[in-house]
Amino acid sequence: MTTPLISLIIPAHNEAAYLPRLLDSVDAARRAFTGDPSAIEIIVVDDSSTDDTAGIALRAGATVIPSTARCIAGARNAGARAARGALLAFIDADNQMHPQTFNEIVRQLDRPDVIGGATSVVPERWSLGIAVTVALFLLVVLPLRIDTGVVFCRRADFERIGGYDERLRFAEDVALHIALWRLGRKTKRHLVRATAARAIFSARKFDQFGDWHYLPIMFKAPWYLLNRRAGDRLASRYWYDSGR
Repeated sequence: MTTPLISLIIPAHNEAAYLPRLLDSVDAARRAFTGDPSAIEIIVVDDSSTDDTAGIALRAGATVIPSTARCIAGARNAGARAARGALLAFIDADNQMHPQTFNEIVRQLDRPDVIGGATSVVPERWSLGIAVTVALFLLVVLPLRIDTGVVFCRRADFERIGGYDERLRFAEDVALHIALWRLGRKTKRHLVRATAARAIFSARKFDQFGDWHYLPIMFKAPWYLLNRRAGDRLASRYWYDSGR
């Protein structure tokens, strides 16, 4: 059996409606990979799903890891523990992958001055509210290089920083980037935005809560991070108990 080079980890809780299109995009990216496609390992972490998430993943040829964490940081870490690749990549189950993603991850992590990064995203649909949200988000990510989409790094660095912080029910991806950035400062490496392979992010939260809903969350983010109780209420309402 070929030892994987890249392990793609997909946390999923009741994602039967969205997972097939992601896995189709992952398959296209594997076929476009200039290396050996068998060197790409796909892991779906089934985080207490009650629908056919696990079955869909198995039928697509993915490795399924059961989890009862009901915490996205915990699900991501469970996938990383099971992964065999030297390079780790993470994507949400409702996103879609760019065909050049795996090529771009290898290209970036072949550079000794890069510690990791993310591909960035484009929305699956546009509106004025979504455009304003994306513009404000870019004001943060451009100077800090803390982005979203497909997040990637070397396994050794992921383990060195302790993976995702499981004390966090949200913003765990931001915390991971900050931890990588701090490690990168010590080792003279930096984060990158691999925008040549932007992922497509789902608009389902905008469909559910409205195209302008994310702006108050962005402005209140410091309060949610400082006030644990308020942050937990937000996480439950927005991510964990939102009917998905």
